[in-house]
Amino acid sequence: MEFFAENWLHILYIVIIVAAAVILQRVVRLAFFKLFQTEDDLNGEPSTVKLLLGVINWVIMMTALLLCFYAIPAAQFLLDSEFRYLLVILSVIILTIFFQRLVRFGLGRYLRKSAVNLKMDPTAFNFLKNAINMIILLIASFFIFYSIPALRAIGATLLASAGIIAAVAAFASQHALANIVSGVFIVIFKPFRVDDMIEIGADISGKVEDITLRHTVIRNFENRRVIIPNSTINSETIVNSHLVEEKICIHLEVGISYDSDIDRAMVIMQTVSERHALCLDNRDDEKKAENRPIVNVRVIALTDSAVILRAWVWARNADDAFVMKCDLLKLVKEEFDRQGVEIPFPHRTLVYKKDVLDERSRLMERSPDENKT
Repeated sequence: MEFFAENWLHILYIVIIVAAAVILQRVVRLAFFKLFQTEDDLNGEPSTVKLLLGVINWVIMMTALLLCFYAIPAAQFLLDSEFRYLLVILSVIILTIFFQRLVRFGLGRYLRKSAVNLKMDPTAFNFLKNAINMIILLIASFFIFYSIPALRAIGATLLASAGIIAAVAAFASQHALANIVSGVFIVIFKPFRVDDMIEIGADISGKVEDITLRHTVIRNFENRRVIIPNSTINSETIVNSHLVEEKICIHLEVGISYDSDIDRAMVIMQTVSERHALCLDNRDDEKKAENRPIVNVRVIALTDSAVILRAWVWARNADDAFVMKCDLLKLVKEEFDRQGVEIPFPHRTLVYKKDVLDERSRLMERSPDENKT
C-alpha cells in the first residue's frame, strides 16, 4: 500500500496511457471500417486494410508500453539493468509474431490467387509458407542469443551447427530444391498456365494439364502425359499459343513446277483458304476499307525444282489451326489437279548392278572389228 500511496500519480499516468491506447485503437478501427469496408468484409479473407490496421495496432501497443516505463521514474532504472534483456526477448517475440502473420497474410493471399489462376490446390503451397515462417523463427532465435552476453557463445555454436546442417541438406536435395524454386518462378512469372497449348523444345507439344511445385504435366496429342521437371522447363524455350491471345496465323506452303501458272496457283490457294469455315478474318477496319484480301499469298522461294508459295491464314486457336491446315493441304492439292497446276516431285533412275555386269560381259565377248564399228 505504501508503494501505491507514493506512486499513485505515476500509476494514474499508466492507466491514462493504457486507456488512451485502447481508445485510439478503437477509433482507428472504426475509422477504417467507415472509410474502406465493413466489419463483415474483414471477417472473411484477410485484406490489405486489415493488414494495415494490424500494423497500426502493434505500433500503438509498443508506444504505450514504452511510455508506461517512462511514466514511473522508479522503473526507469530497469532499462539499465538485466531487466532490459527480458524486454529485448519480449520485443523480439512480438516482432516475430508480427512478421510471421505478415508473411502468412501477404504470401498466402498471393499464392491463393496464383492457385486460382493455375487451377491448383492452394494447399500445395503451404510448405512454402511454413518454411518462410521457420526461417523467421530461426533468425529471431539467433538474434535473442546474440543480444544476451551469457547466451552469445551458445548462439555461435548453434549458428555454426545450423550452417553445416543447411549445407548438407542443400547438397543432398539440390535437384529437388531446383524444381521447387523453378515451380515458384512459374507461379510468379506465369510463362504458361493450365489449359495452355505450349511447345517445349522441338519434341514436346500439347496442353498443360497440371502444374505443381516439382513438375508440370503436359497432355500431348496422343493423349499421353509428359511429366517434365520444372527446372528443365525453365531452361528450355517455350512457345505458348495462349499467353496473350489465342488466334494463330498458320503458314500454308506449297511448291509448284516452273511450267505452272503462278498467278492461277496463288488465286487457288487464296480462294480455297478463304472459303474454309475455320478461316478467321483478321483484317482491321483500314484493310477492310481498302478491300485487301483475307488471305495473303506470296512467292517466298525459288528452289531447284519448285516455286514455293506461302499463304498466311488465321485461325481462332491452335486446335482450329491444326484442323484447318490439314484440310487446306488436301483441298489445295485437289484444286491444283483440277486446274492443271503441277506439284513437282523428284524423279529417280534406277540402274541394276546385274544389267551393268551383263552389258560389260557382252562388250568383252565381241571381236575387235565389231568394237571398232
